[in-house]
Amino acid sequence: MGSVPWAAIVPLIVVALGFVIYCWVDIARSQVRYLPKWAWAIIVVASVPLGGLVYLLVGRESHS
Repeated sequence: MGSVPWAAIVPLIVVALGFVIYCWVDIARSQVRYLPKWAWAIIVVASVPLGGLVYLLVGRESHS
């Protein structure tokens, strides 16, 4: 086994962390549907990036 290609992994970790933080800030500022805010926050962290995508598409109240 070779060494871990950190140059490829670090940017992915940074993007994933940024996405989780974006979702958490959005959860804190927005009205949510179907579940309480704390549940959405756990889903976002437990399943990166699928949890965040589900929250953004389904859990967030539309502002239209």
